[in-house]
Amino acid sequence: MAGATTSAAAGVIPYGAGGTYNAASYSFTAAATGNLVAYIVGGFGAGFENELGMLVNGVDRGVYGLNNHGSAMGASIDFGVVNAGDTLVFVLNNLSLGKKAYSDASLNAAYDDPGNTLGGNHIYSTTYDGLNPAFTGVPGGVYVAFEDLPFPGADFNYDDESFVFSNTRVTSAVPEPSTWAMMLIGFAGIAFVTRRNGQRVASAA
Repeated sequence: MAGATTSAAAGVIPYGAGGTYNAASYSFTAAATGNLVAYIVGGFGAGFENELGMLVNGVDRGVYGLNNHGSAMGASIDFGVVNAGDTLVFVLNNLSLGKKAYSDASLNAAYDDPGNTLGGNHIYSTTYDGLNPAFTGVPGGVYVAFEDLPFPGADFNYDDESFVFSNTRVTSAVPEPSTWAMMLIGFAGIAFVTRRNGQRVASAA
């Protein structure tokens, strides 16, 4: 769906529509020039063993860590200095499957099963205000949670390994006003046809 981008507002943590594919799309940039730190906040009981990496402007930083089977809540990894506006792609290195899932859905064709038609979005993201008492010692930032099962056979909980990133800005796709208008016209048309058909049935009776 075509859409404009807007800063993602603070939302539900964790993903609030478990069992349903997340059709949203997200992009990430460095908020300022300085270090980017990731904190692990979930996924410790996931069946697959995963670790986190990152691409900056399409280049793998070569730094991986925060293994979900060995890290404690709030453990962190410093990905080094990024420049304001750098494009960021977060990488879930699935050690159990020997494959990588990316926060950029367009890169996930090789991760998912052949014939998948759902799309490739393996993350849920929102801003985090730093106030969740369960996230001990983790400051506010951008929350990113991965679904580590290949599609289409996933459980879509988007909670298999989750992180909070400092110095990060997230934008998410939202429908253009024209798209909303077309949807509303379509819904109105469906309602009109349904009502008209109902009247015809009543008249025939």
